[in-house]
Amino acid sequence: MLEDEIQAYDDGTVARIRILDVPQSDQYPEGVKYAFHYGEAGADDPIIRFDNHHGPHELHIAGQVFEIGFEGLQPLYRTWRAALPPEKRIEW
Repeated sequence: MLEDEIQAYDDGTVARIRILDVPQSDQYPEGVKYAFHYGEAGADDPIIRFDNHHGPHELHIAGQVFEIGFEGLQPLYRTWRAALPPEKRIEW
């Protein structure tokens, strides 16, 4: 595991970054499995999440899933962090 951080907030939301080192494969050609998540605790759909849990790189937002390009973890992190409410960005 490379990183696993979670923060629960008083308003019932939760933010989590999870990055796992996995063997390179057809499903994970970069050798990494990740999720950048922000949403209501226990909700089925996130407010925003970037992940590749099933292989393809995806953006989950507003109950929809979009396949996205992958330019590396750092650009995804910056985009995810920018989408957080301003008062929550400080902790990330």
